[in-house]
Amino acid sequence: MLKVSVISPESVLFEGETDSVVAPAFDGEVGILTGHAPLMALLGSGQLRLGGATRRFNVSGGFMQVLNNQVRVVTEKAATA
Repeated sequence: MLKVSVISPESVLFEGETDSVVAPAFDGEVGILTGHAPLMALLGSGQLRLGGATRRFNVSGGFMQVLNNQVRVVTEKAATA
């Protein structure tokens, strides 16, 4: 499982566990599963999907960090999709 945090300037939108993350990176979508290599990616605009279709957020800008099965998404703008 992945421990995930989705943070915007206004609040923490999600903090919990999921089996997958698909994020709109600056240069295309990136998928994260358990055991993913360490990664730092700039975010573009699009839909952040946690656990397939379980939870969705519209995000714009910011970054995503992946390290030791922890995914931290810090975005400039976010709303529940």
